[in-house]
Amino acid sequence: MKNYKTRHNGYVSRQNRNSLNNHKNGLIWFTGLPSSGKSTIAHRVGKELFNRGIRTYVLDGNNIRHGLNSNLGFSREDRRENLRRIVEISKLMMDAGLLVLAAFISPYREDREYVRSRFKSDNLLDIYVKRSVEECEKRHPKGNYNGQE
Repeated sequence: MKNYKTRHNGYVSRQNRNSLNNHKNGLIWFTGLPSSGKSTIAHRVGKELFNRGIRTYVLDGNNIRHGLNSNLGFSREDRRENLRRIVEISKLMMDAGLLVLAAFISPYREDREYVRSRFKSDNLLDIYVKRSVEECEKRHPKGNYNGQE
């Protein structure tokens, strides 16, 4: 029986892709309260970098939950699995030579430490978007702020 846990290294390296792109890959991880502006900032930064010739992609918490993670809720275990999947997607996108901008609540310290541990030797920038709970309540698109993603 074949061992599916063995990684297959392709013939084009991340360094090859970075050279072709004329920029390094990396991950910018935006975290903060729901409706604090993480996604807005990530999309604006992504657009500005794209305009400068940087190949970017924004992974947004709400968008990820519409498809890939639509089977997950907001329990502690589901949040952990949500981030685990996002980390793996981010690593694949980085291997493709992209600069990934990820906007996720990441409310648990151990989950943020997990993200950092998975990108120790990579280009990781961790940004906390600070906004008061009161302001987040005002900004919440559904008008029923409940601290959920």
